[in-house]
Amino acid sequence: MPANNRPVRVGIYGTGRFANRTHLPNLSKLDGVELVAASDPNPDNLAATAQKFSIARTYADPHRMLAEERLDALYSVVPAFARTDVEAVAAARGIHLFSEKPQATRMAVARRIADAVAASGAISTVCFRERYRPLFQEARRLLADKAITHIRFQSTSGLPLLTAEVPDPASWHYQMDKAGGSAFDWGVHAVDYARFMSGLDITQAQAFYYHPPRYNMPLSCSFNFLLENGATMTSTFLATAPAAPGDEPRFTVFYEGGCLALWMYDRIEVNGEVAYAPEEFDPWFEQDRAFIEAVRTGNRTLLLNDYADGLHSLAPVLAGWESAQRGGELIAVAEVMAS
Repeated sequence: MPANNRPVRVGIYGTGRFANRTHLPNLSKLDGVELVAASDPNPDNLAATAQKFSIARTYADPHRMLAEERLDALYSVVPAFARTDVEAVAAARGIHLFSEKPQATRMAVARRIADAVAASGAISTVCFRERYRPLFQEARRLLADKAITHIRFQSTSGLPLLTAEVPDPASWHYQMDKAGGSAFDWGVHAVDYARFMSGLDITQAQAFYYHPPRYNMPLSCSFNFLLENGATMTSTFLATAPAAPGDEPRFTVFYEGGCLALWMYDRIEVNGEVAYAPEEFDPWFEQDRAFIEAVRTGNRTLLLNDYADGLHSLAPVLAGWESAQRGGELIAVAEVMAS
């Protein structure tokens, strides 16, 4: 752990939108944090970020940053497909790891990182930020003594771009094998918050995608999950309209004798009655604050997950991704975890 008389020395791997809109502003507000260095393959993004946040040293090669800088913590904010071995090398050096989600597009990569974290004893967390939001914590409390029967998640957005209208076809944002669409990006959130609220892991996954070639992303994705207690979960992503019909809740958790509806980020209803209405809260800042404090003090209990736990939220989505490519074949999550 860093000595109490010096700041936590942080390196940034990835200087894109997430880093600039959330983590870097948050870290700049925290006392006892030094933004030592940053790395990104995009020289323009890297230079602009370094100037904006007064980061003295920049690197095109993240391995060189790890080798030359004395870091306490690494923030990995690169896209999932770009993850290779940087995080594992950092962990092997004893550098504590903050990983954005999704952790990787291949479980083998994520497992190598998890193994390196476990071997070094590094403190780690994955940016499932809503675990820190009082709304989700209250939902978890309300469900603690309930016998879950089904969890439903749904997300509705507008139509994606027509393939012919994509402004930059070379951009990873428009490539399904790299971006995965909302069913990959927000899909791991849906799984993680369902796990957090219910306390249940997923054991089986099946998924279908409807993706007309004239659109750059699918119009619908449907995931079917089996929970470890035998209950079921569905996770549905629709790209057809700007809002869900009838203003429906994002999460609905059914249990023996009732249901809990979570209207992100507005309220919780239990059996149709408002049970909780939260005050304004910034979970991004709270998780960044908790991670830095955990690194400073060595107190891992300040964090609501670690890198290894995140694999249990990633694997069901990767299993669904594989299932869709196999025509809806049922996939055991344990097999994906071991792959």
